[in-house]
Amino acid sequence: MKKRFASLWFRHLKTDWMAVGHPQLRGIPFVFAISTHGKLIVNASNHLAEQEGIYPGLAIADAKAFLPSLKVINERPGLTEKLLHSIAHWCIRYTPVVAVDPPEGMILDISGCAHLWGGEESYIQHIVSRFKQHGYDVQMSIADTIGAAWAIARFGKENSIVKTDRQFDALLTLPAPALRLEAPVLTRLQSLGLKTIGSFAAMPRTALRRRFGHHLLLRLDQAIGHEDEFIVSIKPIFPYEERLPCLEPIRTADGIELALQQLLHAICKRLIGEGKGVREAVLQCHRVDGKIEQINIGTNRATAHEHHLFQLFALKIAQIEPALGIELFILEVPKVEEADPVQENLWGNRIGLDNPMVTELLDRLKSRDPNCDISRYLPAAHYWPERSMKTAGSVQEVATVDWQTERPRPTRLLSIPEPILVTAPIPDYPPLLFRYKGEVYTIKKADGPERIEREWWIDKGEHRDYYAVEDEKGQRFWLYRSGHYDDSLPNQWFLHGFFA
Repeated sequence: MKKRFASLWFRHLKTDWMAVGHPQLRGIPFVFAISTHGKLIVNASNHLAEQEGIYPGLAIADAKAFLPSLKVINERPGLTEKLLHSIAHWCIRYTPVVAVDPPEGMILDISGCAHLWGGEESYIQHIVSRFKQHGYDVQMSIADTIGAAWAIARFGKENSIVKTDRQFDALLTLPAPALRLEAPVLTRLQSLGLKTIGSFAAMPRTALRRRFGHHLLLRLDQAIGHEDEFIVSIKPIFPYEERLPCLEPIRTADGIELALQQLLHAICKRLIGEGKGVREAVLQCHRVDGKIEQINIGTNRATAHEHHLFQLFALKIAQIEPALGIELFILEVPKVEEADPVQENLWGNRIGLDNPMVTELLDRLKSRDPNCDISRYLPAAHYWPERSMKTAGSVQEVATVDWQTERPRPTRLLSIPEPILVTAPIPDYPPLLFRYKGEVYTIKKADGPERIEREWWIDKGEHRDYYAVEDEKGQRFWLYRSGHYDDSLPNQWFLHGFFA
């Protein structure tokens, strides 16, 4: 597919933004000012100020002399970057690849996107009209290369579309600054009377390199398409993503469900064809007012089962606030894993965690309650009790070691052992009773000690002598003494777990 790029240029980005938030400024000339070497300089001016000859770089004192009624607003640090990133995120509704282009523009990779709006002409008209409705003065162009799109947007005919492979012809009549050249190079070109790109584009490359350096040739080649140029999107590109623009804004839950079904059908069809399944998925709803509503789901095992994924999302659709309407739906799948849907159907009667119905039930339980924490544990190659297990990444993860079954282990292990007061005879004898949370437990049966040493390659510390004990009511506990017996240490004993 042929690459196509669009360049957006906001001629009065900051002043337009200020006028949108403060309508009283729309009819008066005003500027943004920054302090440079102890002197206030115009950093941005609105179109009314420019009509009076006040442009960026002019001293505020001189500007006030030209126009005493000029309103001066102090520049906010980082304002330009914040505005560009905010607008770039809004533009994601038109293409998944958007990059900021300081100081007053951005680049869109629109390859394969324009047809969703009826072609490039409708695409460019739609975007420009939307920005103008919001109060922004913008120029836009589309071309095969980033350099050509950038040049035409700023120096060419307003809102132009350069036909495929015709960027060289479109560049010839443009001034030299359209190539994004450095100031010293532009000065040398101007002094030699080379004012347009066409006046030097056909000159021998060795002469151009000798007189103006490599950068001029690089920019020329990038604009023509002989040299590749890349952009860095503000948002990571997921390999599994589906987009659904809407002809009319969607405001109802039924409309959201229909859009979700279409997106799931497309993404699951693709995943099944590649033998993969969803582990995490995100539905983004881009509203007309520029805000984004989002819901996400997760699964315990990779699945491309449309109905099941729809049920998980359906539990959260009520959280979406469509407001004035949703104009774009994006379904992203940031995490996928290998899956075998054919085998799933063949062995649908499997029991336990291998049964898809069990994992789908766990998915629904977790989606109903965000605070529901469902975990599966696997044995880990450690003797120290707190380290002897780990959380499984999925229900299909296979244990690499066996559970330790030589000695009994409690069904409930406390994450942090709790200190207890113990009455015990001479060392190495099990305790006779212990006090835990104000209650005294008299021990009738005991088994131990089982000594467990710390792993010296991980940390250093005392060993533990564990006892499995049972009180007179039949309750069973897992106790241990830390280190060797020492009657000067009152808190040597701890409760670490409970048996069933």
